[in-house]
Amino acid sequence: MAKKVNPIRNTNKSKDYVKVIKTVVSEKSGAYSFRTEIIHKDNVQKFFQS
Repeated sequence: MAKKVNPIRNTNKSKDYVKVIKTVVSEKSGAYSFRTEIIHKDNVQKFFQS
């Protein structure tokens, strides 16, 4: 089978996106979980403030 082409990866704009991982503590159990997103590099501070 042929692979599908990801349009974001094949442009120069793909370098403007970053993968961010935030540790979140559950209020019920106190266990840690991780929130992972791929966002534009200009929105990184907003991601960590929320």
